[in-house]
Amino acid sequence: MKRLMLGNEAVARGAYEAGVTVAAAYPGTPSTEITENIAKYDEIYAEWSPNEKVALEVAIGASVAGARSICAMKHVGLNVAADPLFTASYTGVNGGLVIMVADDPGMHSSQNEQDSRFYARSSKVPMLEPSDSQECKDYVRQAFEISEKYDCPVIVRLSTRIAHSQSIVELSEKVDYKLKDYVKNPGKYVMMPAMARKRHVEVEKRMSLLKEDSNTSSLNKIEWGNKDVGIITSGVAYQYAREAFGDVSYLKLGMVYPLPDKLIKEFAKEVKTLYVIEELEPFIEDHILKLGIKVIGKECLPVIGELSSQIIKEKILGTQAKKGAVVEENAPMRPPVMCPGCPHRGTYYVLKKQKLTVSGDIGCYTLGALPPTETMDMCVCMGSSVSGAHGFEKARGKEFGKKTVAVIGDSTFMHSGITGLIDIVYNKGNSTVLILDNSITGMTGHQHNPTTGYTIKNEPTRQVDLVKLANAVGIDRVRVVDPFNLKELDKVVKEETSADEPSVIIAQRPCALLKGVKYSGPLKINMDKCKKCKQCFTIGCPALVNVGDHIEINDALCIGCELCTKLCNFGAIEKAGENNG
Repeated sequence: MKRLMLGNEAVARGAYEAGVTVAAAYPGTPSTEITENIAKYDEIYAEWSPNEKVALEVAIGASVAGARSICAMKHVGLNVAADPLFTASYTGVNGGLVIMVADDPGMHSSQNEQDSRFYARSSKVPMLEPSDSQECKDYVRQAFEISEKYDCPVIVRLSTRIAHSQSIVELSEKVDYKLKDYVKNPGKYVMMPAMARKRHVEVEKRMSLLKEDSNTSSLNKIEWGNKDVGIITSGVAYQYAREAFGDVSYLKLGMVYPLPDKLIKEFAKEVKTLYVIEELEPFIEDHILKLGIKVIGKECLPVIGELSSQIIKEKILGTQAKKGAVVEENAPMRPPVMCPGCPHRGTYYVLKKQKLTVSGDIGCYTLGALPPTETMDMCVCMGSSVSGAHGFEKARGKEFGKKTVAVIGDSTFMHSGITGLIDIVYNKGNSTVLILDNSITGMTGHQHNPTTGYTIKNEPTRQVDLVKLANAVGIDRVRVVDPFNLKELDKVVKEETSADEPSVIIAQRPCALLKGVKYSGPLKINMDKCKKCKQCFTIGCPALVNVGDHIEINDALCIGCELCTKLCNFGAIEKAGENNG
């Protein structure tokens, strides 16, 4: 049977067909749908872990126990999981272990452009890279076979375009995989220095064997065409290259580490001009240059952003882009904004009003850095808001610290904010941390986390109590407030930032997009009362529209959260059913 599948959905199908027992992940675009789709298979245990490090450790444990296991993350998540990755390369596996990582060229939803191929090389772990959904499924199955054959984890690298594009996939039956016996073996699985030294020798033997076998692997194949031009490429760049160059010769690399030196040399000898087409860093190109082979790559193509067939045509073939239809009117800008009814909007209004320095974090609330709130001063990575605020205070003193707060979401706090909070307590800090608890993991598409009380399969579970957790690590001042109660929130923030001890404020209101959240419906402007002071615009709600001579509420966007009514001193914003005078 054939089906149209997202790359991420095909990965999940590949895991099912390979007989996976355990899957663990932390949601992160563009990898999120992998584990969401795996969770639909009742035969597989699936979980949202608190972070990527934990997810990989769960998968490693399952592998050592004899199961085939998989974990998934985006590229920056691999940074979090790097600690267990490097050592799992030494321990090897029992049941197959596959690590899915989704890079994000173009930074559609990420804070950096990171090339995960370097992790494969640094950790000495093989890496595969599919170029369509069919290969996503097939490569996952092959990755498990490679993992067990060579006794190592295998990384499968996706990009945003492969993860989120659809193509036809031919489904197969699930393999009859039996759990492997578990045999206690501390020399293999306990990485004390004496054991690790011996295991490093095994890693080098494995990589030599993999490097040799990569030359005959079916993952790496030559597609002969016109030999005037030869293209070495992989992943989505293969699709772009085929569209741009047409019937030339291609060396398509399905295994991007280790690279097949003999196959590369064989291919290079047969073509007149050799190009490497790859996104981001010159990973393949640099390797080929070290082999003494002349190749054209990043001297023409950018190291920033995604490639496309048109970019390749322009930069290498000199073909100019075709001019499209001319639009007479300028299309309106559509910058990302917090949704109508977003609970974070009230928090940022208060923080801006009090002119506080805000150490921010990763999530929907990162949008607080944009106009009109423009409240966030710094945002680095998951959990950094809490540690960063502590650093601000230690650098500039206690009084400056009292004008600085950390802002972090409930899921992100679970991910990596707890240790920062412990650091504040332990090292006598005085920071105020705002946990924006919207009852869900919002930006990646409403996944559950340890604070929601439900698992990935919507099964009820124990719910982390943020108040008790903060108390347990040594925070005595913990306040819970509704961020739409602006007067109360303003009062609480002033009190907690003035205190001579660390504190936590839990701004608690569910995401407006959750199914159970209901508001009264669109509001409207009473034109007789409106003074056009534009105070309502300070919260940045996209439903409020300045049309020039008056202000309107777009009833297609407004959900009736009524936050704007608390800013209007003239009572000009009313429920749609009320008299308009």
